[in-house]
Amino acid sequence: MVQQSRPSPQSSGPAGRYAGKRARSGPGNGSKAAAIPPPPVQRGLSPHGARDRRSYAAIDLGTNNCRLLIAKPSADGFIVVDAFSRIVRLGEGLAATGRISDAAIDRAIAALSVCADKLRRRHVTLARSVATEACRRASNGAEFIQRVYKETGIALDIISAQEEARLAVLGCHALLEPGEGPALIFDIGGGSTELVLVDSHGTTGAPRIVDWVSAPWGVVSLTESEAFDHGNAADRLAAYERMRARVAEAFSPLARRLPKDAQDIRLLGTSGTVTTLASLHLGLPRYDRQAIDGLIVPCESMRAISDRLSGMNLAERQKLPCIGTERADLVVAGCAILESILDIWPAERLGVADRGIREGILRGLMDRDGRVM
Repeated sequence: MVQQSRPSPQSSGPAGRYAGKRARSGPGNGSKAAAIPPPPVQRGLSPHGARDRRSYAAIDLGTNNCRLLIAKPSADGFIVVDAFSRIVRLGEGLAATGRISDAAIDRAIAALSVCADKLRRRHVTLARSVATEACRRASNGAEFIQRVYKETGIALDIISAQEEARLAVLGCHALLEPGEGPALIFDIGGGSTELVLVDSHGTTGAPRIVDWVSAPWGVVSLTESEAFDHGNAADRLAAYERMRARVAEAFSPLARRLPKDAQDIRLLGTSGTVTTLASLHLGLPRYDRQAIDGLIVPCESMRAISDRLSGMNLAERQKLPCIGTERADLVVAGCAILESILDIWPAERLGVADRGIREGILRGLMDRDGRVM
């Protein structure tokens, strides 16, 4: 079911950013987004106060990935002191059974156990751990959350699609290209995709959320929706077109409300899909976050890469750098979602963010912790 709201509540968090991150020119086939000035000093904080010594953590357990980020505040936003990411495929088979499988639970708990160990070793004082679409949809989602707490000590909060969209915007909006026109920020997840229309005109922090939609199609759920002969080129292309049609239908309520003929429109994406395709755009031999986070890519290049990947068989995709065996079966669904977004928001360029929910959580925690109570 497509979830949507108009408008959405706003965050009070600051527009912080990674410490040491600066805008820089990229190679000829891509450029870096402009830097955003650091947020003002928050009330009640001493530059050398106790809060500066604290470690904060954010865990994002999605339908496909488990991610952890541990950071400390800095004048520029925050400094990352530890991170962890592992593909767990929590939502594998969920569409067919309505439940998180025992194998997926074991994979997730193994990854969360690593996170719990890092939280202890880094002496984290304040953390927030969230679970998204797979746990929202699964009939045994609450049971899984209880088991995670019992075995790892991590208390996962199953957040709404609305909160997921808000956190993604808070975490990556600093990478929006400068401009006065409307902007669309999107997050292609494993089980859902959030599209958020924002207005940054006259704002110094997080942009104002104007409209949003959460579609129940992510790279895992969309891949599992299509059964076809991977060895048959015609079958592959037909399945790709069906994926695009399915996603377009889910996006249609928001598409009808988007401003028409708007000038200076901007587009920013955060997900493994956009970072992977951006890596292919640059021809990287292996993934490099420094080269990707903040990159601006022509949308036509992303369409061309999507078209090429959708025509490849699984073995061909597995051989490509930055895709490999873990993403080869899912990246085509991501391409279908991305192209459907470009259909309804025909921006010339796409901003690429290797940041999102975790960074949004951290900024919210640091802002809340720094306020005078």
